[in-house]
Amino acid sequence: MIFITAKFRVLPEHAEAWPEISRSFTEATRAEPGCLWFDWSRSLDDANEYVLVEAFRDGDAGGAHVQSDHFKNAQKELPRYLAETPRIVSQSVDQDDWSSLGEMEVAPRG
Repeated sequence: MIFITAKFRVLPEHAEAWPEISRSFTEATRAEPGCLWFDWSRSLDDANEYVLVEAFRDGDAGGAHVQSDHFKNAQKELPRYLAETPRIVSQSVDQDDWSSLGEMEVAPRG
């Protein structure tokens, strides 16, 4: 799969509204057949920063994502709300879902 983490620094006046601003892009991406997940989180250290964790089935699915109409629309619309160009880490990994973090295994309760 293609595993991507991106950091979006949003202009302070738009930080609270970012989930709504990015909603149509998020929903359209999640509906792509090759999208495994597309999840936003807000930084605990910087209220103006959102972290996007996304994964696509393979390179073809990632390519289809960046060629989609909703991606092209996001390229035009979202930068006006950003303080800087988003930063990204993108890697191909040999798995297709999250793995368990064995070093912090939680014993069954009950």
